[in-house]
Amino acid sequence: MLNDKSRRKKVLLSGGLFHIYHDSIADGLAVLLPFWRTAFQLSLAQVGLLVTCFESATALFQVPAGLLGERYGERRLLTVGTFVTASCFMLLAFTGNIYYLGILLIIGGLGAGVQHPLASAMVSKAFENQNRRIALGTYNFTGDMGKFLFPAVAAIVLSVAGWRQLCFGYGLVGVAMTAVLYHVLVRVQIGGADFQAAEAGWNLSGWGIENKKGFVSLSLIGFINAAVRTSLIVFLPFVLISKGMPMESGGFALSLLFIGGAFGKFACGFLAEKIGVIRSIVITEAVTGLGILYLNAAGLTGIFIFLPVLGMALNGTSSVLYGTVADFVSASHVPRAFSLFYTAIIVAAALAPPVFGWVSDAAGLDLTVVVIGIAALTTLPLAYILAKVTKHN
Repeated sequence: MLNDKSRRKKVLLSGGLFHIYHDSIADGLAVLLPFWRTAFQLSLAQVGLLVTCFESATALFQVPAGLLGERYGERRLLTVGTFVTASCFMLLAFTGNIYYLGILLIIGGLGAGVQHPLASAMVSKAFENQNRRIALGTYNFTGDMGKFLFPAVAAIVLSVAGWRQLCFGYGLVGVAMTAVLYHVLVRVQIGGADFQAAEAGWNLSGWGIENKKGFVSLSLIGFINAAVRTSLIVFLPFVLISKGMPMESGGFALSLLFIGGAFGKFACGFLAEKIGVIRSIVITEAVTGLGILYLNAAGLTGIFIFLPVLGMALNGTSSVLYGTVADFVSASHVPRAFSLFYTAIIVAAALAPPVFGWVSDAAGLDLTVVVIGIAALTTLPLAYILAKVTKHN
């Protein structure tokens, strides 16, 4: 564990920079989906499958990334993975059909698989005994800076250029940023193999989970929360377009949602420290479920005003969940525990969009929004179960 205050800040900064770029790519795809649907004549189920290509590849690499991180350190994997993702984003500009598009999203998703488990583990270990939830809440806040950064940039670029130019330019920025960031990490000696807990070594046996019921309950809540969150992000532009919003304004709408989400993740890290994990989950998930149901009844003006509030609740839960993972595992197995937890979350994010896409194609967007809202509310009884099997309140 790092004890020096300045080094802790550098760990948080480096993890945050990776988080900004990776999350801007992962959630920024939602801005491009309406354009891809038009360009390649896709159904909503096929739109959902494009998200599945990226998210499922990311999910597959979570556990290997955690295990490799224990052996070789975070620095190499984070920079290589970011370079691969950014390069694939550049190449999206030249794709001519949905098949090439899907292949690039799969490869880019594999590259993105390194960020969450390794950066989270790096921050968690650095702040092990000093405001870990607040540090992870701050780390999550940086990710949401990326979430609303890309839609904001996209709204500007798409008003004067096409989606292909947007993809190439943003990918190029990522490649350049990765090269610079790697040299910074080498100079400050952050995330190297010597940073890992010596006792972890190359031991592949066990996950180090000391409270299995608590970890499973937390993962189930994370699974549902991720399914709800990803589905809403994917289908929100289509809902707003059906209410009369121009397609080019989708980036602006998502920016409002993500701005609220950024403050929600940051604030909920503090909220969990003050009122407890369970109460925080109940509040954020109740607001999320009821807020999603409100989208069907509201007009465009009401939705745009409400989006930051919905974003705060929608993304706030994750800070509470991420900050609690390490409570259930041994210190030497933190990277692999985070990788297992993130696998459950990203699997949900991969499976939910095509499922809800099929619902939309068959029964319409209005019913889909209702189902997503009800799904969010199912986390409330799970929070009660989590309270029973842990000491959290």
